[in-house]
This record gives sequence, structure tokens and C-alpha cells, in this order.
Amino acid sequence: MTTDVTILKPKRPFSDSFGLLYRFKELLWVWTMREIKGRYRQSALGFGWALVQPVFQMVVISIIFGGFLRVSSGDVPYPVFAYAAILPWTFFSGSINSAVPSILQNMQLVTKIYFPREILPLSAVLSRLVDFAVASIVFIGLLWWYKIPLHVTILYVPFLLGIQIILAAAIGLLGSAISVFLRDISFAVPLAMQLWMYASPVIYPIDQVPERWRWLYMLNPMASIIDSYRRVILHGQMPDFGALSIALVTAVLLFVVAYWYFKRLEMAMSDII
Repeated sequence: MTTDVTILKPKRPFSDSFGLLYRFKELLWVWTMREIKGRYRQSALGFGWALVQPVFQMVVISIIFGGFLRVSSGDVPYPVFAYAAILPWTFFSGSINSAVPSILQNMQLVTKIYFPREILPLSAVLSRLVDFAVASIVFIGLLWWYKIPLHVTILYVPFLLGIQIILAAAIGLLGSAISVFLRDISFAVPLAMQLWMYASPVIYPIDQVPERWRWLYMLNPMASIIDSYRRVILHGQMPDFGALSIALVTAVLLFVVAYWYFKRLEMAMSDII
């Protein structure tokens, strides 16, 4: 690995940040692999844990909302309807829950050597792609079991996943920087993610949101992303590009602002920690 690590703390303009991150791309890759291996080290189930959480959520939600409360899922069996949203949501929430405390969890490294600190939250997000891939195996099995055909619109999935990665990275960068100075953030994030899940169409379809409030509801970027997953995979429909463009613009703008804010606080992190 040719990446150079120095004990110096150079002050660089924000415009150089992406170039510097590219220079440390090998370190980003190595740290991502470390995150993946460390998560399941000395675990009996290993990567099986990537299946347990979304499958357990799917079973519980299907029993409560698909059974007792009978939330409508249209012509799609409720377990498939639910898992189509749980799969991307688990990736999104897991990424943020891992990224926000990433600086504090590696404080000994941060205080000793210099490297782009954003590598820590970014690698936490990227490492969750493995969980997403493993949990997708169950989704493929559900599609086969319920005889739901695959449509050409499934080719939009990488695009939707890309928006999610940008959005999760933005929140991870912002949250990890703030958590260095305000430790309460790390404790508040899991609760915030739970509330956010209920404000997104994970357990119910978007058409159950009152029409007069739907424009406000769709300002939530995860609403259009989850709805688009269901459209392209389960129904063979095109995404709602109007709503999805709002999600994309929101994710990109938030990423730029979060990255700028993160770099502003970067040099002070080692002193605070």
C-alpha cells in the first residue's frame, strides 16, 4: 500500500479534499475490509447476522401489520412488500448507526497520525454493502417462492442504491463530526432512525398517506427511494422521477455541506478527543 500517512496536520483548502481522499483510496479500501471482518469476528453465525435482522423485522412486521392490522400491500404478498423496503432501510440505518460513532471509536488512531478522517465514516457506510448483498439472498428467495417475475426495470436498483449511499454518507459525515463535540448524538441516532423508519413507507404504501400531505411527505428522501424500489422490483414500473430527483438533489447537497463541515472540524478533532 503506497498511501502515505504523516503526523503533520496540513491545512488544505476544501477544494483539495476530494483529491486528497483519492490519494488515500487504498486506505479507504483497507479500512472498509477491516470494518467487514471486525463486525463478524469471533461470531458463530458470521455473515448470517446480516440475514437475521431484516428477516426478523420482516416476520414481526408481517404478523402485526400484514396480519392483525391488515395493512394493504395491493396485489403483492405482504412479506415481499415489507422486505422490499426493509432491505434498503436496514442498509441505510445500519450505515448511519455505524458511521456516526466511527471517529470516537477510533480516537487512539485519530490522535496519533494524520489521514483524511472522513475515511472512518465512509468506510462504515461502504462496509454495509456486504450486509445488503447477503440479505438480498433472502429477497431473491421470496420472489421465487411467491412467483414474482423479474422485470427489466430492476436495472434501476444500482441507481437507487447510489442515492442511498450518498445520503447515508452525508448523514454519517455530519453526525460523526458533531458527535466528537456533542457525545449525545451517538445515543440519539438509533432513536432518530426508528422514528425516521415510521416516517417512511416501510410498513405501509405511499398511497395511504393523505393526498393533501403527500407533497410534504415526499420531501423525505427515503420515501421516494423506498417507493422506487417497490416500483422497479415488484411492479415493473419506472420510478417516480419527479420525487426521486428531489431525493437525489437533497442527498448531493447534503453531502457537499456535510463534507465541508466535516473538513472544517477535522483539525480540531484530535484536540477535543
